[in-house]
Amino acid sequence: MFWTELCIILVALMIGARIGGVFLGMIGGLGVGVMVFIFGLTPSTPPIDVILIILSVVLAAASLQASGGLDLLVKLAEKILRRHPRYITLLAPFICYIFTFMSGTGHVVYSLLPVISEVARDSGIRPERPLSISVIASQQAITASPISAAMAAMIGLMAPLGVSISTIMMICVPATLIGVAMGAIATFNKGKELKDDPEYQRRLAEGLIKPTQKESKNTVVTSRAKLSVALFLTSAIVIVLLGLIPALRPMVETAKGLQPLSMSAAIQITMLSFACLIVLLCRPQVDQIISGTVFRAGALAIVCAFGLAWMSETFVNGHIALIKAEVQTLLQQHTWLIAIMMFFVSAMVSSQAATTLILLPLGLALGLPAYALIGSWPAVNGYFFIPVAGQCLAALAFDDTGTTRIGKYVLNHSFMRPGLVNVIVSVIVGLFNRKNGSGLIVINVFIAHVTYYF
Repeated sequence: MFWTELCIILVALMIGARIGGVFLGMIGGLGVGVMVFIFGLTPSTPPIDVILIILSVVLAAASLQASGGLDLLVKLAEKILRRHPRYITLLAPFICYIFTFMSGTGHVVYSLLPVISEVARDSGIRPERPLSISVIASQQAITASPISAAMAAMIGLMAPLGVSISTIMMICVPATLIGVAMGAIATFNKGKELKDDPEYQRRLAEGLIKPTQKESKNTVVTSRAKLSVALFLTSAIVIVLLGLIPALRPMVETAKGLQPLSMSAAIQITMLSFACLIVLLCRPQVDQIISGTVFRAGALAIVCAFGLAWMSETFVNGHIALIKAEVQTLLQQHTWLIAIMMFFVSAMVSSQAATTLILLPLGLALGLPAYALIGSWPAVNGYFFIPVAGQCLAALAFDDTGTTRIGKYVLNHSFMRPGLVNVIVSVIVGLFNRKNGSGLIVINVFIAHVTYYF
């Protein structure tokens, strides 16, 4: 029965990944139905805390977008890039990382990609270099941002073990930052120079290259947009502080007596409250909150959390004795194997949150150390391996020089080198960091070097 049910799960994931979107969550629900009604497994409890955390975070981020906050962030990024065009291959990925980190969504990169392409071409730099690593960086930051859907899922799964958001960030922020830096270095001299690239010269001769815009578009920045950004960033700071200092949370009555308010509830209350403040003080059109790209992406994460996590936990709980007997010792001795599993599952489902919800319950059920799972977590950014994710396709479309491309054999594409370097380095640093607790030191040294050079 075990292997039959495992095959059903794998087939469900492949079909779900092929159709994409909310169907991933739907087919997870079908998988639960098959295992319960046909194979007689007991359904696990749906991940309600995870779903509610994601929903509260998404509401705040969608309110930010509707208030013009994301447009303001994009305008600031464009100014920085146009001011320092020579360093675009190093600067662009960190800007994309920071903006995803602050907003909790990688969707901000769609507005930055055309700017990155234009600035690189105007500077005679091969656009493939900054575009490819910027796409990777924008997604890698999702596993570091305190307000991303994937982090919400991670917090919900780790909270019962007493692991706080500050602990997760202490491991993941330096790991992913160093991974982005190494990815940028690996891409710095990738390919021929733009003036020597035959595809670019062909397109130039045929008049296929569009003229670039020397000036930024006149985006009206309102005081309400600035306020929405300030409120949203404040919400992120509050969440980190609540996780870092439990004494800031009120004491509530629980089955174990008086305890600090759980982080799951604290995040939900904080993000819903700040979402409300953004709407009250910044006065966005409420209809735009649920019609924006941020809310749609969040709704997808919620559906995936409901269906995929439920299917995964039902399967694992139904066969926990067999799984422990067969693979527990192997994974406990070689914890990095879970990182490889995360990478390939994420390549198939193209979602950090979905991958987290599929594999973290397995790792926890097998008794793998929480810090090893957190150190391996950046491996959920394997979406680029098969370049069908929206960010990869957008980078291909915005680069009219033809330097950003998918090769003849599909896997030899522009995102492979920076992506692999990024993930491998991030996981190595994450696993090293969880053993040595050197997060703050790494962050401070790294920031000092970046400040010195830029």
